[in-house]
Amino acid sequence: MISDTICAPATAAGGAIAIIRISGAAALDAVDSVVSFRHGDASSAGGFVVKFGVVPELDEVLVSIFRAPHSYTGEDMAEISCHASSFIVSGILDRLCGAGCRLAQAGEFTQRAFVAGKMDLSQAEAVADLIASDSAASHKLAYSQLRGAYSQKLRELRSQIVELSALLELELDFSEEELEFADRGKLRSLVSAALQETERLADSFRLGNAFKQGIPVAIVGAVNSGKSTLLNALLGEDRAIVSDIPGTTRDTVEEVLSLNGVKYRFIDTAGLRETDETVERMGIERSFAQIGQASVVIALLDGTADAEALLPVVAAVKERLREDSRVIWVMSKADLLPPSQRPQQPQQPQQPPLPSLLQPPLPSLLQPGANTGYSAPQTPVSGPSGCKNGAFCTRLGIPEAIELSAKTGQGLDELRQAISAADVDSLKASGAVLVTNQRHHDALRRAAADLRRVQDGLMGCSPTDLVAEDLRSATSALGEIVGAVLPDDILGTVFSRFCIGK
Repeated sequence: MISDTICAPATAAGGAIAIIRISGAAALDAVDSVVSFRHGDASSAGGFVVKFGVVPELDEVLVSIFRAPHSYTGEDMAEISCHASSFIVSGILDRLCGAGCRLAQAGEFTQRAFVAGKMDLSQAEAVADLIASDSAASHKLAYSQLRGAYSQKLRELRSQIVELSALLELELDFSEEELEFADRGKLRSLVSAALQETERLADSFRLGNAFKQGIPVAIVGAVNSGKSTLLNALLGEDRAIVSDIPGTTRDTVEEVLSLNGVKYRFIDTAGLRETDETVERMGIERSFAQIGQASVVIALLDGTADAEALLPVVAAVKERLREDSRVIWVMSKADLLPPSQRPQQPQQPQQPPLPSLLQPPLPSLLQPGANTGYSAPQTPVSGPSGCKNGAFCTRLGIPEAIELSAKTGQGLDELRQAISAADVDSLKASGAVLVTNQRHHDALRRAAADLRRVQDGLMGCSPTDLVAEDLRSATSALGEIVGAVLPDDILGTVFSRFCIGK
């Protein structure tokens, strides 16, 4: 039982009004010790009342009163609204501490709400995510989790597993009679369904965490193809250095931008080319790493170059793409050479040799593996409507390319739409039930591993006690997420991420 009374500022410095929050059994008595009211006092007031008062020789204040259990923490609470002078706030806090309160620790108000049963642990964590949300997508996910959509899904899943476990525990109680209370075929079906849902939730972490932290977008291409210029154009500011000198960008440059309510982390990379310069070569290797890690890859191709010169870059990008990554092909410098003036390629193109500027023993950067060079399509197909120069796209073996000029702005809106459209659709399709928390993801993976062992045990006729133990482990793992089962150190770790006053 929590018996002490806590206080803390609930608003950040810099505004016109500050709010000081007090919670605990003696919260209203402490307020009466600090604030003089024109009529009555806080201790005798009902809940959901706002009273005008004065903190003598300090400020005029409004005090909002909340009675247990109908408050955020489930305890008697009060919030003092005063002018946001740091001197005034410190003065009121000093007087409250003198009246028997203590300063709250990080997240202690929300921790008390959890202890009082006002929310489960996943909802409590959603409070911190809601405060930290900086895009429409991250806000939507945090708010949905706070409202309990995610918790309800976990409770249903855990309830199914508890029911399965209960049937097996009953069999263990009558093990000497060798009775089976659960039909094994039905049991296998129920375990399979629970495993499928657990794995779906665990797999959703990649998308959910990307929406929360920012979806990584790598801008890649050959040297002087306009990568840094494109990044600056998307941001609307000169963030990356732009130069005609090849190899200016030696390391990744990262900036955050929101498109259609979704946060993206744009990463400008070193230009892809063959080089024996050590530092630039390290930058190119990092570029390749970004291609393999990014959810979205903007592959920038110099629109003024011949197709033969672009083929090695296309091959390098394709070779390193993740299976679930999206690649957006972009023809840059559209203002320098209109599509109508581009050299048209023959209808039956022959594969050109892939030039290598390096001599052994250094390996080629643009040819990812032995005998894995890119092979241009031998039978041309009609260019898609999205590609304004179908023959050029066909020659490169890419489905479409956005004609873009970062200098004039041509194609920028089309590129922004191409980047965000799929992610906005994914967020809508998900129903906002996505895992965004690393702790939850780890627990779901452990639960899925336990359920796979249960599934294997039922298929292999393993002893009931071993199957039951795996079910208990799965139940415990899911219970950690909502706070039904908690190791001693989890609460401290969770609430340490909160700000003081929340």
